[in-house]
Amino acid sequence: MIRFDSVSIRYGVDQEPVIRDINLELADGQLILVAGRTGSGKSTLLGAINGHVPHFTGGIVTGRVEVEGLDTAQHPPRDLAHVIGVVNQNPLAGFVTDIVEEELAYGMEQLGIDPQQMRTRVEETLDILGLADLRNRPLRTLSGGQQQRVAVGSVLATGVRVLVLDEPTSALDPVSSEEVLAALLRLVHDLGLTVIIAEHRLERVAGYADQMLLLDGRGGVTQGETRLIMEASSLVPPVVALGRIASFPEVPLSVRDARRMADPIRAALVTKDPGRFRRVPPAQGRSSVRLADPSLKPSGTQRLEAIESDGLTTKNVRIMYGHTCAVNNVSLSLPPGKITVIMGRNGSGKSSLLWALTGVQKMDSGRYSVDGIDLENKGPDKVRDLVRLVPQTACDLLYLSSVEEECQAADRESGCESGLCRQILDALAPQVDSRSHPRDLSQGQQLCLVLAIQLTARPHVILLDEPTRGLDYPAKASLAQILEEMAWEGRSVGVVTHDVEFAAEVADQIIVMAAGEVIQSGTAPEVLGTSALFAPQVAKVLYPERWLTAYQVGQALNLEDSHDDGVHDPRGYESEVSW
Repeated sequence: MIRFDSVSIRYGVDQEPVIRDINLELADGQLILVAGRTGSGKSTLLGAINGHVPHFTGGIVTGRVEVEGLDTAQHPPRDLAHVIGVVNQNPLAGFVTDIVEEELAYGMEQLGIDPQQMRTRVEETLDILGLADLRNRPLRTLSGGQQQRVAVGSVLATGVRVLVLDEPTSALDPVSSEEVLAALLRLVHDLGLTVIIAEHRLERVAGYADQMLLLDGRGGVTQGETRLIMEASSLVPPVVALGRIASFPEVPLSVRDARRMADPIRAALVTKDPGRFRRVPPAQGRSSVRLADPSLKPSGTQRLEAIESDGLTTKNVRIMYGHTCAVNNVSLSLPPGKITVIMGRNGSGKSSLLWALTGVQKMDSGRYSVDGIDLENKGPDKVRDLVRLVPQTACDLLYLSSVEEECQAADRESGCESGLCRQILDALAPQVDSRSHPRDLSQGQQLCLVLAIQLTARPHVILLDEPTRGLDYPAKASLAQILEEMAWEGRSVGVVTHDVEFAAEVADQIIVMAAGEVIQSGTAPEVLGTSALFAPQVAKVLYPERWLTAYQVGQALNLEDSHDDGVHDPRGYESEVSW
């Protein structure tokens, strides 16, 4: 049993509480989903369970947090290590060894577990998470998703009774995500473990969760059965949004639930063409971002209006890591005015390709150009005038001591008016304190800050590697709108993502990679609407018709309320953001 008794948490005497006077009882043997806006306090709540807050993070905690009868104020995390295992957002930062198998065994060594039992648990964990082929691999050579699976495995192997996971599927492809969740469910149902998961991609977890904790962003937490919380929540996965639009008799938490109730909506859509309707709603409730002086431009580049853009093209790009071929003769195009989404399982070469396009990763062979300028032999300093990348680990690009300093530096380096970077940040993640140290922000807030910094430069090509990791649904909607507006003004936008729901909203074209090669390309309806692996929830519910998002369906069902009887040009609207 985990108990919160009148708990409040703040990080300074002059700051508002992140958690305010909450009372919770979390029963054993349940999967509990923690949800809320980016920066609402989910990581703080998780950290309080094992005493990480305040023993390591600092802060002021009032009230009592009790785990298996132990008061976390009196028992630091080391005293609870035999009870609680924690998987943080950034797995690489938590690794203490170099090799996969060693990392799985390390935690058990610290707990003094018998060597023979350790060996058995390591083998079981390798099989459960599909890591057997990686057992001797150096951790730093793994993809982000593979590293996340190792982090989960290192905790599972210790035999704890409570698992606390902060976005454990955020870097995983759909199949790997299902494998991890299936393993966690077995631990809950068969062994009676308690699993607590904070997750923004509710579509992946909501259907499995027994209980849900919803943080309101003002310090409050609502606890209840997942279906009941979803009935009133403003944060809902696509299948719940579809249920609301179609007036399903009860809230569907899974594709299977929705398909049982979807016959009336299928009949209503049978004569309508999905291609006539927007897949993502226009941005609502965020500030307009404009340049006061249109003559201002980023250093080293021209204003977009003067560019006849050819976009980004690659020809036979090949990247080797020793004897391993990460990218094999890839030729593709990121056309101007389009959003190109690159998908594929973990380790398929997507991130390696992006880093090569920034000039950081050396190509072994091949060519690539932006607007007709050959860049394969140019260094990163030359390439960054035309191409900007937001990496998976966004905090790698943060080096100053406050959010305000980062934003001011971005404005200066980009040659734009003061305050533009801050305006973009507010559009993505409102109410981030300018005085905060960037490393103290949540991962989602860090990503928003780095994205704002890179977008301030108004690059010809913007590349994003897993940009929705750590973002809630409203933040993703703002990101989608900003990327659409950049494409509308002629930029080439490339997005690597495992987030099929985000891909369904924004993609003009989708490229699928496997084993370092391009195996499929096409429009979003062509690729996502027919894929067993990458189909979004709405497409699965309404298959074989190629509807991709709940908003698209809502527009079709309410033609009389739609603008111009449907939207033929997905970017034919007045831009709110001018770069």
